[in-house]
Amino acid sequence: MIHTVNLTKRFEDLTAVDHLNLDIEEGEIFGLLGPNGAGKTTTVLMLSTVIKPTEGTAVVGGYDIKQNPDDVRKLIGLCFQEPKILWVSTPWDVLNWHAKVCGLSAVERKKRVHQILEDVNMWESRNKKVHGLSGGMRKRIEVAKVLIQRPKVAFIDEPTAQIDVVGKHKIWNMIRALRDEGSTIILATNELYEADILSDRVGIMHKGKLLICDIPKTLKDSIPGGDIVEIQLGKEVTRNKLEELRNVHEVADVVMVKPKDLRVYLNKVEEVVPKIMELFLKDGLPITSIHMSEPSLDDVFVHYTGLTIQEAEQKSR
Repeated sequence: MIHTVNLTKRFEDLTAVDHLNLDIEEGEIFGLLGPNGAGKTTTVLMLSTVIKPTEGTAVVGGYDIKQNPDDVRKLIGLCFQEPKILWVSTPWDVLNWHAKVCGLSAVERKKRVHQILEDVNMWESRNKKVHGLSGGMRKRIEVAKVLIQRPKVAFIDEPTAQIDVVGKHKIWNMIRALRDEGSTIILATNELYEADILSDRVGIMHKGKLLICDIPKTLKDSIPGGDIVEIQLGKEVTRNKLEELRNVHEVADVVMVKPKDLRVYLNKVEEVVPKIMELFLKDGLPITSIHMSEPSLDDVFVHYTGLTIQEAEQKSR
């Protein structure tokens, strides 16, 4: 659905996006993850024809963003990072106007605007002036514009910024439903958990460059010894058993926290843990407890950049 070729944007001495080469498949939620200043929003603005690239190009839905921008705009919907709404209007006015611009009939507009306002918990506030609403409520209206439009390609920049936890989950479910109805969704976010649970694939950006791109699970598995298993045994572990454990395929390291407590660093935890359990049980070493944890996308970001996403944001200021 989207194919970029050395897509680049410079602002004077700053290269905001640096030769981006990326393919996004039709019908997927693609998470563009990175700190503020990584180039996510600039990428979205170029792909949606809001700004022109300095170098390179992209094809969206079969149309080149430089040669056929009008055709691209017919396919897309855009939720801005900062809400772009009429400050003198009400939520109902904003969404009704947007639905009209998108070509919906009066009957369909009324039905769809009503439903979306209910879905984003804004029905009771439908006639309030937008300038009196909180940042989170204005963001809901911005997201609702894309949900009403149901475009072929939806660009959603920071979809749940300033929105409470309950509201986040509702919007995540609505984004999934939009994908299930046939939209391809590009999600630009600096929220690691959001990218993890919502995206079919994730591309990590840092300093304008795409560092790595894959499904979240594969990204996590790419960290050597990233999974952690904490094991508590009923008997002390012998030195020979520790060496045997270290030689299990995909085990990176074993630390004896206490004589009966081990911490194992490994890859592909779901495949290796059964082998570890079999190793202990065959020698009569009872396991009293076992706790497994896998790396997060934050760990992936640290692995490829040497920084947490918060540290990267601070350095970009």
